[in-house]
Amino acid sequence: MSSLPPASFQTPRQIFAAFDRGDLSRESFREAMNEHALQLIEEMEEVHQNPVAAWMEHLRSRRAAGKLGREYGEAMVRELLVALSEVPEFPLARWIWNADRPHLPLYCFLRPKAEPVFRIQKIVCAPFVVMVRVEYGSSEKSATVREKFTFTRDQVGRLRMSGRERVK
Repeated sequence: MSSLPPASFQTPRQIFAAFDRGDLSRESFREAMNEHALQLIEEMEEVHQNPVAAWMEHLRSRRAAGKLGREYGEAMVRELLVALSEVPEFPLARWIWNADRPHLPLYCFLRPKAEPVFRIQKIVCAPFVVMVRVEYGSSEKSATVREKFTFTRDQVGRLRMSGRERVK
């Protein structure tokens, strides 16, 4: 997909939570999940239409994931991806919401060149604070959004966003 999803698009995790709270009717739940499924199918069709480009993106993603895993540890990267997916109005949450699933390879969540791109530039870890710099959006360098997120650990050790700023 060449454009970012609408900011109001919810991840399946958020849809299930809203349904469990009673905020969504059964019909609204089905419509929201159907929208998510249709977007996934659309992306699969794009991959099928251009398998060479998809294979090249796959190789780039594997290389980026391997580098992140070696530098920061796979568990830390996964935890950070889930925390990013819970950031309000983060447009790429639909790609990373299930990064905590160990049976899904880490490279599935990175998009080095395919639009919308999603790259992790740097992670700085401390015991209770984690900072990450990411790039996302357009594949053109001048149009790519660069942001720095700061997460702190709450009482149970989960990462919660405490700061967000645009980086030039």
